[in-house]
Amino acid sequence: MELRDFRYVLAVSEELHFGRAAARLHMSQPPLSQRIRDIENDLGTPLFTRTSRRVALTPAGHALADKARHILALAEEAAALAKRVGAGLAGRLTLGFVNPAMDAFLAAALPRFRHQAPDVELRLQEMTTPQQTDALTAGRLDLGFIRYAGQTIPGATITEILREPYILALPANHPLTNNPTPSLADLHNQPLIIPPPAALPALAHAMASAFAQAGAAPIPVQEAASKFTTLGLVAAGLGLALVPASAQVWQRQNVAFRPLAQGLPPVIHAAAIPEGRASVAAERLVELARLCADGEEHGEK
Repeated sequence: MELRDFRYVLAVSEELHFGRAAARLHMSQPPLSQRIRDIENDLGTPLFTRTSRRVALTPAGHALADKARHILALAEEAAALAKRVGAGLAGRLTLGFVNPAMDAFLAAALPRFRHQAPDVELRLQEMTTPQQTDALTAGRLDLGFIRYAGQTIPGATITEILREPYILALPANHPLTNNPTPSLADLHNQPLIIPPPAALPALAHAMASAFAQAGAAPIPVQEAASKFTTLGLVAAGLGLALVPASAQVWQRQNVAFRPLAQGLPPVIHAAAIPEGRASVAAERLVELARLCADGEEHGEK
């Protein structure tokens, strides 16, 4: 049976009159009557009893009409869902993000996205940029917010979202807090908490190059992969750290932040969307991320 057959059966079962059912279906009566007979022949059982005065449902007709009503409702629901998914208002969105992206713009963009598309199921995974690259290539992510350093991701389109500078995080009682804009040269021989070179090789290389150009040689005292661990170590007085400017949203006791007069290349945040699989929901979230990033850049957060 085709979907239209369920509509035919349901119309006749509700009207109990072939003429009225045909009018409701915007067709003439003879083709409707013939199709109902064909359905009955295919099923091997009558669905309606017919006399010159009335049409009535048989038990088989009652059973099929009940299921037809349910099937047609499901079909309408499926079509409506497809339209909502196509408009980015429903469905599922699996996205990866590097930690700084949450502070820089995602924490502001996500509530706005949820307000616009409350029926989209969000699945968020904090991942490094290399992990996101692998997941995007393997089709496990619909969207990634990455650190961008000019790299390409096979099969993905990359859109820049935000550039933010690195700043200095230091213990609140450190002498460099008296300098409103310290430079990298001021960090010579200072204890420095650094990111693990193996996990963030590009950042480690950029730091080493920047310090070499500044003629400074800080003393690496501890590796810390997360921003929270890094700031905790700074608060404990174990050393200084270079962190993205958005880390300032995490005001910690005993931690001060200072902009750098001479610093590292900026953190470049970007969105990566698989080509050919870009959903409207993903594009909607990227646009909101850009709007929130622009707002933060102009001090509107």
